[in-house]
Amino acid sequence: MKNKEQSQGIGAAARVTALASSIMDLHVRIALKEVNRERRRLISGGIFLAMGGILMLFTLLALEIVLLIWMKNTLNFSNQLALLAIAFLDLTLAGISLRLGGHLTKGPYLPETIEGLSKSTKAVFGKP
Repeated sequence: MKNKEQSQGIGAAARVTALASSIMDLHVRIALKEVNRERRRLISGGIFLAMGGILMLFTLLALEIVLLIWMKNTLNFSNQLALLAIAFLDLTLAGISLRLGGHLTKGPYLPETIEGLSKSTKAVFGKP
């Protein structure tokens, strides 16, 4: 009798594992389908974002050179002090940007996947 109960427990565990595997496979297929459908838009968007980022970097570099010259002429800073002040400003802005960027990038990305997960969870737990 004990052997029969053990085999039923193993069979139930195998079914749950197969169900979980099937659910994950479904969600991976949905994600790949969305990426394939949106590939051209994502690639062109990435190219334009990279181009904009490079141009913004050049603009920032030019503005920092102007700021360095202004600090030397107006505030009578030495080269080292002006560069140190700009480096501190850059470090502060970088920290703020990384903190905000990390906060904004949290969360789900694919609505179909989230919908599928909620349906699967409801099905597993037997909720309507």
